Amino acid sequence: MATTAGFAEIAALAGDPARAAMLHALMDGRALTATELAFAAGITPQTASGHLARLTEAQLLAVERQGRHRYHRIADRGVARMVESIMQVASTRRGTSRPVRTGPRDLALRTARTCYDHLAGGLGVALADALVEAGHAVIEPDAGLITACGQVFLSSLGIELPGYSKPNGNGRVLCRPCLDWSERRAHLGGSIGALLCSHCLEAGWVRRLEDTRAVAITPTGEVAFRRHFGIDAAKLGNRSSSKDAAAA
Repeated sequence: MATTAGFAEIAALAGDPARAAMLHALMDGRALTATELAFAAGITPQTASGHLARLTEAQLLAVERQGRHRYHRIADRGVARMVESIMQVASTRRGTSRPVRTGPRDLALRTARTCYDHLAGGLGVALADALVEAGHAVIEPDAGLITACGQVFLSSLGIELPGYSKPNGNGRVLCRPCLDWSERRAHLGGSIGALLCSHCLEAGWVRRLEDTRAVAITPTGEVAFRRHFGIDAAKLGNRSSSKDAAAA
């Protein structure tokens, strides 16, 4: 049972307007940089760093490193439920929120691109979401797996998963979440992500664009993504356009 002091500490941390704004900005499931969270809270990056350090120390936020960047996200479901409950109680009060611009401005890169050897952007995240919703995959912040029915599903597409029960011969994890640069939610990395990307390229569902990491979804791909994953490719571009318009 939480002590009164512990309760007061968490309430004070979440109750500060700047920290509350940052927690609110993270409730859509994305992970954001200190600069982006500073913008959302209307404070300087230096001030945001202090707030983020306190939230992280209290285990309300977790930090993920992606290359040279540090991204902050809600630490776990318990924290998310707490913030959501506060939001519900406060729902009768009107407030304003500042949109947060994330990732590349280029629409093609935001819609679909490669992240090393797997798919990213709106398409990559949509594929991960579709696999999870169908029960074909389980994705947690630090790990992921393909379920038995997911292995059958991928096999039906022509994607075979040799030695799935353990890491493959080069020691690479077969399934892992990779934080998406623009969507700030997980797409599939690891060997599964690479196999899925290769299949999409070989099947002609996507094609590489010259001198860029962006890939274009082909007419064949539009049909395949809708039939196999329930993804409307046209909406991926529309969603990206809406984000850019809102952030402009």
